[in-house]
Amino acid sequence: MEDLSRIDAHIDDNFDRHLDRVRTFVRQPSISGEGVGMQETAELVAASIKELGGQSEIVPTSGWPVVYGEIDAGAPRTLLLYGMYDVQPVAGEDWIVPPFGGQIVDQFEDLGRCLVNRGIANQKGPLAGAFNALASVKAVAGKLPVNLKFVVEGEEELGSRHLPEFITRYKDRLRAEGTYFPAFAQDRNGKPIIWLGVKGIVFFELVCRGGNWGGPTTRGIHGSNNAWIASPVWRMVHALKTMVDEHERIAIDGFYKSVAPPTDEDEKVLDQLEKTFEPDIVLKSNDVRRFKYNLRGTPLLRRFLFEPQLNIDGLAGGHYGAGTKTLLPHEVRVKMDVRLVPNMEPEEVRERIKAHLRKIGCADFELHLEEGYPWARMSPSAAISQAMIRTMSAFGREPEIWPNIAGSAPFYLFSRVLGQPFTIGGMGHGGRQHSPNEYATVEGIRLFEKSAARFLYEFAGIKE
Repeated sequence: MEDLSRIDAHIDDNFDRHLDRVRTFVRQPSISGEGVGMQETAELVAASIKELGGQSEIVPTSGWPVVYGEIDAGAPRTLLLYGMYDVQPVAGEDWIVPPFGGQIVDQFEDLGRCLVNRGIANQKGPLAGAFNALASVKAVAGKLPVNLKFVVEGEEELGSRHLPEFITRYKDRLRAEGTYFPAFAQDRNGKPIIWLGVKGIVFFELVCRGGNWGGPTTRGIHGSNNAWIASPVWRMVHALKTMVDEHERIAIDGFYKSVAPPTDEDEKVLDQLEKTFEPDIVLKSNDVRRFKYNLRGTPLLRRFLFEPQLNIDGLAGGHYGAGTKTLLPHEVRVKMDVRLVPNMEPEEVRERIKAHLRKIGCADFELHLEEGYPWARMSPSAAISQAMIRTMSAFGREPEIWPNIAGSAPFYLFSRVLGQPFTIGGMGHGGRQHSPNEYATVEGIRLFEKSAARFLYEFAGIKE
């Protein structure tokens, strides 16, 4: 650990150049859902690994490729760095700067200098920062304190559809003592947060068209016909209403049957979390005025962290452009997702959704089930969790420990399939993921690089 102060100084001395590299990386679009810039970005990732003296390859899958790499430092321990190079679309969003311009805004909200760009927080910014940190470690120490393997996928925003295919094929080459997912993990007030796991997810799409039940079958027709012809849109709305109650609690039979209550260890984490949890920060960060439930403290946190959710991602059907057009649509589509908590499994959830559609007389709906994956969790006492806690504590504030994040990522592949403990984190603050004006603070990027370097040494020193 004696090199860390010199590594910090190297990051400071070279930060303008590091920041330019981050800006170059995020300027390259990589929208997996639209197929924009994917090969070009994969090549940038592969080149970054080679610049560090490693070996890399762009591995084809049935979808977008995975970038695999290795750096052999001759060290006793090996760390697998998991990342993603794809981002969400920007169509229809209102940005204050071009979404792939890599621009720095001097006074963004109340946060000071921020880099505003799609993917800067989720998750290309931390990935680029990790490469910068590795470069500084090598420049100062001559070699890394751990061997590294890289798995950087291009479909995380699509549910990591083909990552299992890659993991199965490369399983024998992915042996490591742990997996690290670099992330900006400070809130707006600078408080560091450690998430011990993720929820799982199931994506699906429902389609209702006119058919034997009624409704127009091949085209939208004049809206006046709704007086005697049924509407697929109304039928879909009524079907959706049966899935939740007035409080948006899921009303599908048996949905909560497999939900595990918080463990004793979870309850201890919740007790500590309630003391430092700042709900106003959550509301402000999301431009929201109140929570859905009239709850506070531990009951609110328990609902957020340990219960599943059913979300409508988008609904489309008929005319929604400028002006008026009286129309009875022949088709309506709804995209939805379910977040899974312990001990829910994707296939069980899919079967309950199918059974519900049959129960309400909507078995004729088209149900398109996308790839999904289960939840994953680490103990706060796990050695890799403690290494991240020590890393973030070194920057002057004790981290706030969360049992999991409410979002999803395919960490089950590392914990269940590869048998590796994992950790998520790093200093730095970013926000507006999946939204216009996604950002990261410039100073946070600098802090993140220092924390990523420190974590390598903390992980290298683990005695198990």
